[in-house]
Amino acid sequence: MIVITGATGQLGRGVVERLLTRVPADLIGVSVRDASRAGDLARRGVRVRQGDFDDPASLAYAFEGATRVLIISGPADARPHRTAIEAATAAGAGRILYTSHMGANPASPFVPMPGHAETERDLRACGVPFTSLRNGFYATTAVHFVTQALETGRLVAPEDGPVSWTAHADLAEAAVVALTEESRLDGITPPLTGPESLDLADVAAIASDLTGREITRVTVSDDEWVARMTAHGAPEQQALFLLGMFEASRKGEFAEVAPALGELLGRKPAALRDVLAAALANR
Repeated sequence: MIVITGATGQLGRGVVERLLTRVPADLIGVSVRDASRAGDLARRGVRVRQGDFDDPASLAYAFEGATRVLIISGPADARPHRTAIEAATAAGAGRILYTSHMGANPASPFVPMPGHAETERDLRACGVPFTSLRNGFYATTAVHFVTQALETGRLVAPEDGPVSWTAHADLAEAAVVALTEESRLDGITPPLTGPESLDLADVAAIASDLTGREITRVTVSDDEWVARMTAHGAPEQQALFLLGMFEASRKGEFAEVAPALGELLGRKPAALRDVLAAALANR
């Protein structure tokens, strides 16, 4: 049985939907924190069990009989993922898969990246064949920036760097390839990225072109941006957490454009312009 954690989230749900086109439903299990949110999957024949990274006993139940486990990354802290790896190993899984990040780096200023790097170390040490999917930076973050900018015509953020924005749908499809054609992906993958690397000025220009409205990229200092965030109600800790994303992008940690995702999919990955167009069409 293939077991997927986080199956009610955007990426996890996308993986399950695509996996159902390749594998009988009774060979798929999901581990979710709230089983009531996966009722539709249960009605389609998927095994739904409650599982929580903070509750090892629940994971033992959720992973029972698993031949492969896909751990959809959640918290920035590596400890919950380590618990999931240990549970998958104890359940006898023949392969453990994990959604890492292209920027996984113990020295990164963006907190989730050292966490991903630590989880990759745990995977190497677990004694079970593994695949660490180094996913590109989610394009939904760029959509969020644009959605906010549409309200004022200004995309305000600290200095940034180029990012190879990557569509959830493409990464979900790649995860299914990894789950069903494991000989193609073993160990830590190359970055699974979109087809181009764009900074926020590029994002603003694309959004302007798509909407017919001028959206201006406005760069502010790190301190001013944190102050603006907290003035709008964000906790300072959250603002500083997000600031790390800009600091890492300035260092080029999310800039690489690699061919691996396109090779897995057998086609060119979705461009950010396409992702933005689809998102803005619903506004």
